[in-house]
Amino acid sequence: MTESEVDLQTEQYERHREAGKILAQVREETAERVEVGVSHLEIAQYAEDRIRELGGKPAFPVNISIDEEAAHATPSIGDETTFGEEMINLDIGVHIDGWLADTAITVDLSGNPELAEASEQALEAAIDVTEPGIETGEIGAEIEDVIDGYGYNPVVNLTGHGLGHWEQHTSPNIPNRAVSQGTTLEVGDVVAIEPFATDGGGKVTEGATEEIFSLEREGSVRNRQAREALEQITEEFRTLPFATRWLETDRAEMALRRLKRNNIVHGYPVLQEDDGFLVSQKEHTVIITEDGCEVTTASAGRQ
Repeated sequence: MTESEVDLQTEQYERHREAGKILAQVREETAERVEVGVSHLEIAQYAEDRIRELGGKPAFPVNISIDEEAAHATPSIGDETTFGEEMINLDIGVHIDGWLADTAITVDLSGNPELAEASEQALEAAIDVTEPGIETGEIGAEIEDVIDGYGYNPVVNLTGHGLGHWEQHTSPNIPNRAVSQGTTLEVGDVVAIEPFATDGGGKVTEGATEEIFSLEREGSVRNRQAREALEQITEEFRTLPFATRWLETDRAEMALRRLKRNNIVHGYPVLQEDDGFLVSQKEHTVIITEDGCEVTTASAGRQ
């Protein structure tokens, strides 16, 4: 399809925009509620409930990443963890009929504002150059240049990504560093640009904790709780990620263990830098337009 044939006013793009508008509001409201002593579970449930109140649905569980954590951390059932003087990343998603928006923001309670600023300014620089015909490696170069300028490292094994229908991560990947081979963006592409900055080495590894899962394949199980969980997963979440705490069956953890053992669902381990280091994150969703890009998750008033 040529650029002139892409209609950015179709229902698909309107759903992306609607999801982004809801998400921008929820991101700001949620970030304002993050304070020392507030519980992770309270913040996650506030954001997820607010999304539903505004007419959307969570595209994935609210990620609440602390200090060295970068992604896939979300509260467990009955979680009593509270915020301290830490670096806190909130990664939130909304979908409307499976059309997605994805955003993230760092709330710094750790006293390291420049690290939070590095990822924020890297995102601004990336958005400024994003237009049809640009290669994703060039966007990565902008991100890397800004973060390097602050004296930090980009997290090189995490990337931005495309957003599909009922798919949170699709091609193309948007790297957080310069790469020689990338994908050329075209009018109509919907992508999440997602810089991560760190005072560590710039590579994350898998931790031991898993609270987020998604459907791997269709299957059948004998256990009642596992069957109930699978029915909810396939009907409500489809292929989108979900949290253990979202499952309505009793003994949800046991049900998920059975589904995972049968390769029906797979988990997302928490991704983290080495202990003692910090990670910041900022993310927007954009639609590639004929003259640049449209930021669907921008706060009201952003140009």
